[in-house]
Amino acid sequence: MSFPYSVTRLALAFLVTCCASVPAQDEERAEIAVEMERSIKTEILDPWYPKSLDTVYGGFLSAFTFDFKPADDQDKMIVTQARHVWTNAKASLLFPAVSHYRTSAEHGYRFLRDVMWDKKHGGFHTLVDGEGNPKESGFAPKEAYGNAFALYALAAYYQALGDTAALSLAKKQFNWLEEHSHDPVHKGYFQHMEIDGTPVKRNSDERSTSVLGYKDQNTSIHILEALTELYLVWPDPLVRERLNEMLVLIRDTITTPKGYLTLFLEPDWTPVTFADSSKDVVLKHRNVDHVSFGHDVETAYLMIEASHVLGNKHDDLTMKVAKRMVDHALLNGWDHALGGLYDEGYYLKGQKEITIIRDTKNWWAQAEALNTLLFMADLYPDDEMKYFEKFKALWAYAKKYLIDHEHGDWYAGGLDKEPHHRKGLKGHIWKAAYHQYRSLTNCAQRLRPDKEPPATPKDVVLRKNTLQWKSSSDNRNLVGYNIYLNGKRFAYTPLTTYHLTEFGKGPNLTVRALDLQGNESEDSEAVSTK
Repeated sequence: MSFPYSVTRLALAFLVTCCASVPAQDEERAEIAVEMERSIKTEILDPWYPKSLDTVYGGFLSAFTFDFKPADDQDKMIVTQARHVWTNAKASLLFPAVSHYRTSAEHGYRFLRDVMWDKKHGGFHTLVDGEGNPKESGFAPKEAYGNAFALYALAAYYQALGDTAALSLAKKQFNWLEEHSHDPVHKGYFQHMEIDGTPVKRNSDERSTSVLGYKDQNTSIHILEALTELYLVWPDPLVRERLNEMLVLIRDTITTPKGYLTLFLEPDWTPVTFADSSKDVVLKHRNVDHVSFGHDVETAYLMIEASHVLGNKHDDLTMKVAKRMVDHALLNGWDHALGGLYDEGYYLKGQKEITIIRDTKNWWAQAEALNTLLFMADLYPDDEMKYFEKFKALWAYAKKYLIDHEHGDWYAGGLDKEPHHRKGLKGHIWKAAYHQYRSLTNCAQRLRPDKEPPATPKDVVLRKNTLQWKSSSDNRNLVGYNIYLNGKRFAYTPLTTYHLTEFGKGPNLTVRALDLQGNESEDSEAVSTK
């Protein structure tokens, strides 16, 4: 296979290829892989990049019409700007010969650093106008959700380009979240913050439909995702501690025994629920409390990924909860006629079965389901849930109802339920290429996995405080190098040099090459700091 791995699910890809029995549908899998590879390039990346670069004010244009013409409202949100940086950084690894992915990532990184980062108070602004001026809106001035995506992008940018200034900003951002957003008492992170980073407290007179001051699952799962990405390039003990903290919180507290996420919670993690209310009250508060099948399948994958990156061997509890989440979504939110997951369900008072309260099919939920279904199919190939069959059905649904084969990218929702999306915006502050790009690249790699590790780094030497070695080779695509201190990973770089701080005398340093599917080489010859 000549199609390299695009996202930082490096260790997780290795988990699947080594620990799961791959189904025997080799020819069928290869055909789907070809379709997805083609769609990634021609129907996701090509329509967006480099067209979306804002060459006047910096960053990326946010809004595009159905046929990819810039729309009127070009406010810039940290979530979308960060996702564009992340996508281009990953695409630069996927297609190293295409120079504009690297330059687009650099362009977007500069906007995060120079415009969206608050130079006075720290942290990233939630929203700026098209020219880069902070803008008041319905959002909090600073939000953990958006700041998590900034952290996610910075880590990915460093992984791809090796810019140590970006890693330094990622460390600064992590520490800012630690100081302002992390809850030292009840754990997790406060979502809403004032401009100076002070967490927003919910007032007693706040509208019941408002989520201001609550903690939530969506912020939590994307902090989990961001910390996973960060830990791969900066294996810091506190990052590890927070990553494990979020995994345990999401798995054991935010996820219900039935297998779905609680959307919003009090700061002490008491669920916000209207389950004892009438249907009219439930529907009035659907933005606060419902079953989100898309988030559930997405979270199942992110939890397993985090557990593996943490090095948790035989983590039966995480696997059990993740499978329960996927199965609950399929049993209760799957469209058995056309395929796909419905957007919202609810366990109404007095009813044992779930009620679908919104039968539309948001694009991101279907993208996340594709990724998770194939992952579960490879982990559980003979399971009665028939994950691979549902994966195929969902891919067929996406090709027919979600992917715009004429103008490119995905419609915001399935046309079977919402045909008006055919002429709707392809891009806005909540929609870019992230979900569909991440999903299809994960799937394409998993459909045709690579088990061959890179060549072992040679000629490793330590000159003064700089460790250097000769570039390794790989049968497909090399990503970079993990550096080990006495057998424990302590650094990553995509370069062939790494500047060391003082370790004292005695520690042995080794280097392992890393490829796009997470395969590591053997250790290089050890170099002593003596």
